[in-house]
Amino acid sequence: MFGFLTFGTTLTLLDLALKKQVEAQEDKNFPRELKGSQGLIWLYKNHNPGFSFGFLKGSRAVELVPLCFASGIAGAWTYLMGLRGRFMEKLALTLTLAGGISNVYDRMTRGYVVDYFSIRWKGLKKVVLNLGDLFIFTGAVLVAALGFLKSVKDWRDSSSEGM
Repeated sequence: MFGFLTFGTTLTLLDLALKKQVEAQEDKNFPRELKGSQGLIWLYKNHNPGFSFGFLKGSRAVELVPLCFASGIAGAWTYLMGLRGRFMEKLALTLTLAGGISNVYDRMTRGYVVDYFSIRWKGLKKVVLNLGDLFIFTGAVLVAALGFLKSVKDWRDSSSEGM
């Protein structure tokens, strides 16, 4: 449990530290290319007061919905930590929770989420995000993949029982 707790806390603090560093810089320094990225990554200083792409900005739901989701994930995470094994599920929830806490912290303390980089590749060029968003996305993809694999296994097991 403590390994996952340490890992998740480290990811959350890393994202918050990067957000703080971006906030400390003058607006005129953005956007700019990240040195050494060969133009693939650009740095921004965006304040998102809503959900993705500013959806529902100004609504109280923008604070409450992420807080409720993070609380639910924290409960599931706590339950899973008491079980043996299930490494990938624990990893998925740790990633999701780390990103969620970072973004909820922003919403509660700043009133917006700081987004600070963009991957300049195809349709991603217009998307500006933060590490917390990547953690949430990666965790959600892992949860979905694990659910899919379990469904396939259950289906195969039930199919073989009928033979």
